[in-house]
Amino acid sequence: MSDASTTPTSTAANTAANTAVKSGGAAAATLIRLSQVGKTYYRGKEAVEVLKNLDLEMPDGAFEALMGPSGSGKSTLLNLIAGLDNVTSGSIQISGVDLSRMSEGERAKWRSQNVGFIFQTYNLMPVLTAAENVELPLLLTSLPSAERKKRALTALRVVGLEERASHRPDQLSGGQQQRVAIARAIVTDPKIIVADEPTGDLDRASADQILELLVKLNKELGKTIVMVTHDPAAAERASIVRRLDKGQLT
Repeated sequence: MSDASTTPTSTAANTAANTAVKSGGAAAATLIRLSQVGKTYYRGKEAVEVLKNLDLEMPDGAFEALMGPSGSGKSTLLNLIAGLDNVTSGSIQISGVDLSRMSEGERAKWRSQNVGFIFQTYNLMPVLTAAENVELPLLLTSLPSAERKKRALTALRVVGLEERASHRPDQLSGGQQQRVAIARAIVTDPKIIVADEPTGDLDRASADQILELLVKLNKELGKTIVMVTHDPAAAERASIVRRLDKGQLT
């Protein structure tokens, strides 16, 4: 694992580190580029600056972890990369597409085609089976029902849960529920997977299984993964670790 944490004067070194891929250090095309990004929220009339003039590049096929204390801006940065929120200033480009210029509706359409989401609390529908939960993102597409079901089963096979397709979430362990959530994240074949504390609710053994699966998705399927975590063991699985503090990379 390489650590991309930098001092404010080492931007060039940080950028150089971003162009290396795990397979051998060959240059990879930049997939994610943030330029002078700022994000401010308001509590009444009080402005709260969460991100400050942040520059960041991530190559295609990277597996990067974001670490830092609570309130450092990790989840805000993740939400911007995922198109869930928009910048206050600066720009964010994914594959050359400027998300900061999109309307909320345009970003929603872009998300459905390019981003898969993994959450700490799984966010599965309790009344649906594993296969039906995985199929949910495909309901926004024009795919026929038979093709949707086929793709859902394929995604469950990738995470090793095809035999549990007819089980509801309450019939699955925490680790199995998170694997269903990962299958749901990859069923649309997104470019990017964003994971917000994906092992936070799991015991060590289950967490390690989830992390091994994320590494597999990165290495074998070429998914670009951006993961927020407080867990050093989880961060160790990433190829690059970035540290945020008070809205800035340190």
